[in-house]
Amino acid sequence: MRRVTCLLFVLGCGSSQPAGAPDAAPSAVDGGGGPTFDAGAAVVDAAPPFACTGKTGASGDSTVTITSSGVPRLSLLHVPASYDPSTGTMLVFNFHGFTSDAVQEELLTGMNASSDARNYVVAYPYGIAQSWNAGACCGTAAATNVDDIQFVRDLLASLETDYCVDPKRVFATGMSNGAFLSHRIGCEMADTVAAIAPVAGVIGVPTCTPSRPVPVLHFHGTADPLVPYDGSTTLGFISVDDSIAEWRTNDGCSSESSTIYSSGDATCVAWTACAASSEVVLCTIDQGGHTWPGGLPVPALGITSTDINATDTMIDFFEAHPMP
Repeated sequence: MRRVTCLLFVLGCGSSQPAGAPDAAPSAVDGGGGPTFDAGAAVVDAAPPFACTGKTGASGDSTVTITSSGVPRLSLLHVPASYDPSTGTMLVFNFHGFTSDAVQEELLTGMNASSDARNYVVAYPYGIAQSWNAGACCGTAAATNVDDIQFVRDLLASLETDYCVDPKRVFATGMSNGAFLSHRIGCEMADTVAAIAPVAGVIGVPTCTPSRPVPVLHFHGTADPLVPYDGSTTLGFISVDDSIAEWRTNDGCSSESSTIYSSGDATCVAWTACAASSEVVLCTIDQGGHTWPGGLPVPALGITSTDINATDTMIDFFEAHPMP
């Protein structure tokens, strides 16, 4: 069990700073490019800017503490120096993997640097016992039925109190168990979260019935040793293809698809003929591992692609898909 836990830990085992890791996160923008998206450009251009008054949250790094379902919960928060408390700003929830944590998720994804470059707020919540209740996955949170959906709603409400969060530009991503949770958020929080971009995790809930079509960008390696691309009856994980098929059904997409990006080991296929200007995109990493494309390499978990940058690609996707 100890060996499995260490593998699932993504970056290390037993500490918030992985052994041998640099003091500062490497830039995730070093690896790869990605497709471009413009499905929501007209919506963004036409929408009046969201404005705020009296918001007191400051730029920089902080730890947010709230109570959700009677339990203290934490999240790291990164607010770029360019943040304007009077202007609505995009918010991205970035959920860590099983037995990992918020510090390691930032190291893995390099999203703080992206936040600074592109002016959005990023929250890295902490799961109960380093886990999230995402249905089929994982750990204490799933075993004890922690209400992580309510936690995300409560955290969002707290952040909206102090920061000028644009309600049409709230998004979710995550790695592994955090990706499972991102899928669940798409299924159950479509009223609040505009789009999702899971990395190395599939739909884990038995039924996914979002209240509206949800744009989805999914990254997965074909040689993922922990969340197999083709699924696992032993683990109770459906395949990537089944996850994508479910989102295509939910979003009312036609069967027509097109390859929108191909470089080295990375190929992205898109279904764009979907309801309400939604879109489903699958970026497959040939022989890729349980890793974040373009992010911090984790050799023990397989190949990390340098032919596409998941962080940059998903921010492009999010900016193109605000809440309708």
